[in-house]
Amino acid sequence: MQYRVLGRSGLIVSELCLGTMTFGSSTDENDSIEMINRFLERGGNFIDTANVYVSGKSEEIVGKAIRERRSDVVLATKVRMATGSGVNERGLSRKHIMDGVHNSLKRLQTDYIDLYQVHVWDHLTPIEETLRTLDDLVASGKVRYIGCSNFLGYQLMKSLGISDHNRYARFISVQPQYSLVSREMDREVLPLCLEEQVGVIPWAPLGGGFLTGRYKRGVEPSEGRLSSKAGESRWELRNSEKNFRILDELLEVSREVDKSPAQVALNWLIHKPGITSPIFGARTLEQYEDNMGAAGWRLSEAQWERLDQASALPSEYPYRFIEKFRREL
Repeated sequence: MQYRVLGRSGLIVSELCLGTMTFGSSTDENDSIEMINRFLERGGNFIDTANVYVSGKSEEIVGKAIRERRSDVVLATKVRMATGSGVNERGLSRKHIMDGVHNSLKRLQTDYIDLYQVHVWDHLTPIEETLRTLDDLVASGKVRYIGCSNFLGYQLMKSLGISDHNRYARFISVQPQYSLVSREMDREVLPLCLEEQVGVIPWAPLGGGFLTGRYKRGVEPSEGRLSSKAGESRWELRNSEKNFRILDELLEVSREVDKSPAQVALNWLIHKPGITSPIFGARTLEQYEDNMGAAGWRLSEAQWERLDQASALPSEYPYRFIEKFRREL
């Protein structure tokens, strides 16, 4: 396992981050704890959860698993989504954030959170209120670093500007959807993160399972995440000729290197400039072991480029216009 610095900080994280969204639901508690133990034993130190994953059960399981080795773990969780039916039990107000961190600390059985992330932008609460609250949490020691998730480029830059102007703690990371079949962040967010030294910890690095190679053209799945009629990984969004051409290239490279498609897709992402640590999830121990096989090796430059070109966004204005003049300098 290799390690990277997370954003503009001194925090060192493993090149893979263990996601825990299924812990307590499709992954039972025993297997969840076993995955965490195996991850830490193999050098992983970065674990991501959220206060709404399985109504808080995921945080409880993570807290139980790391209780005796808390200092070995970079622990990340999130706040923003609804945690109840009350009008103040959602959003990024000072009240909901303070209530959220208090409850997360109890479930996680710890007195601090390494990386506290806002789950998505809140159009109701002024971002100044949110950032001031997060800065207070850092000053109090309950939170050590802050990050965001699912932000647009302007939202991230606005947040960084306000933090810099007011000398608040700054977002050191962003958690967007990003994979070979979801590269929309290339348009704005990834260049911004490179410019501002914000770490990128992608979720859904396997496209909700599409990049495992289990799916075929014209055959709609009847089970699994892609069978859902909602969410970012539903079949409606994945079932395109471009995505299957990407999958064809992925399968060809996986045969060449004798690795699973999932391992190759994760390996491509690990070595993508600007990416710090992809968040992989697993429902079973078998899936966990397969995903962990993405670390410790590297695609050839030619193989990496084939995947990068196959999955690249189309040339669009103003990016092609700006790039033309950049090349002329």
